[in-house]
Amino acid sequence: MLKDSKAFSGFSVDDIPRAKEFYSTTLGLDVGEENGMLRLRTAGGNNVLVYPKPNHVPAEYTVLNFPVGDIEATARELIARGITFEKYNDKHDELGIFHGGGPLIAWFKDPAGNVLSIIQE
Repeated sequence: MLKDSKAFSGFSVDDIPRAKEFYSTTLGLDVGEENGMLRLRTAGGNNVLVYPKPNHVPAEYTVLNFPVGDIEATARELIARGITFEKYNDKHDELGIFHGGGPLIAWFKDPAGNVLSIIQE
């Protein structure tokens, strides 16, 4: 029934203008705005909906992953743009990249506290 539907995911934020600035300027994404919501246009072709929620509570899981070809170079560029990577244990390097098994990954938060990541392709 829904196999041909172009599904998309979404998550909430507490401040749309601040989120728009972060996603467009800091992360460099193509961001559209309509009806008080944001649409993040990703290279994969799927859009992500970002909607306002007055009683927003940040997700306790990663809401958006960005696969990258060179995680160290991307981490350095994001740090230069003001991003601080989360370190959940002692398996993170000096950049904040997790080396504890599985793909290399580094987590960071948007201004609303939602968890995002860059992950080595």
